[in-house]
Amino acid sequence: MIASVPLSLYVHIPWCVQKCPYCDFNSHAQKAELPQAEYIAALLDDLDRDLARLDIGGRDLHSIFIGGGTPSLMAPEYMARLLAGIEARIPFASDIEITMEANPGTVEAERFHAYQRAGVNRISIGVQSFEAEKLERLGRIHNGDEAIRAAHIAAGSKLNSFNLDLMHGLPNQTPEQALADLKQAIELAPPHLSWYQLTIEPNTLYYSQPPKLPDDDDLWDIYEQGHQLLEEAGYQHYEVSGYSKPGKQCRHNLNYWRFGDYLGIGCGAHGKVSFSDGRIIRTIKVKHPRGYLDLARDYLDKEYNVSEQERPFEYFMNRFRLAEACPKAEFSERTGLSLSVIAEPLQQALEEGLLSETATHWQVTEKGQLFFNDLIALFVSEDDE
Repeated sequence: MIASVPLSLYVHIPWCVQKCPYCDFNSHAQKAELPQAEYIAALLDDLDRDLARLDIGGRDLHSIFIGGGTPSLMAPEYMARLLAGIEARIPFASDIEITMEANPGTVEAERFHAYQRAGVNRISIGVQSFEAEKLERLGRIHNGDEAIRAAHIAAGSKLNSFNLDLMHGLPNQTPEQALADLKQAIELAPPHLSWYQLTIEPNTLYYSQPPKLPDDDDLWDIYEQGHQLLEEAGYQHYEVSGYSKPGKQCRHNLNYWRFGDYLGIGCGAHGKVSFSDGRIIRTIKVKHPRGYLDLARDYLDKEYNVSEQERPFEYFMNRFRLAEACPKAEFSERTGLSLSVIAEPLQQALEEGLLSETATHWQVTEKGQLFFNDLIALFVSEDDE
């Protein structure tokens, strides 16, 4: 099972300039000079311990995603040190995708070329909106002109690809404003666009002080008209919030959704690794930078086995996010289970019109997309309820 499962690496950089009111990621406002050298050393030590403890079966790295926080607060020379250290420990596939998240502020955008020379070949730019009032409400520290300039710099670089992160359904946002943001993003012609609706998450400022968001009718109009604009511009809707030009899907995210393997290093990073004996292990690292950098403790916070009962739900919860058909053979390859264990829920999904099938594939129907939670709930084991 292990040799055929692609292996990725997620690297978490926890610091940002300030915490955004909607953000529930593990991020911490920068209050002093970043401990860049110490953190890079800790990341590589964390990776060494993972490799000593987890058998990755001699696989090359398929992709790396450096997220946060704001990874572009790290100087390019430290990013080069990190990537060189990773490659010295795990061979890179010849076509490896290496993504780094970045803010579109002027200083950071001007460093895109340096990050490319350091080994990054894909940048994900956190635009969120081009409108000044909306950016202020979101706690963003860039303006619309800086976002446009950052996209132009990325397009003119030697990067293989870049992504624009754009949100809709923002506080007091009209459909016209949301679609104007999207039209501006499309005009910049990014190879990839992540276009998703703002949701209010626990443990955020917006959760304790909820803003006024567009109603359901406006949200549907935004989605329906925006989806049409993206299709007309040549973008393929390949994942719930992922749109790309042909061949420019995010390979790292595809590996997540296809239930591939990934190591996770850095504060609060999650990992998932399959073993040749049939086990699937999930890992979670120490969340707070102070604890993570404490040399007296382990980086690992939790490690647990994904039981055979949990695997169908976990697999389909990820796999059915994708627009592409799901190969039947992949279920057994990635979960280690026989198709017989899901025969009953599959039959129910087919009878209810949530899925269609061929001899080799399953496909989520339009009804299945609308009632996605009902579809994946069919695969929840009674032991997990």
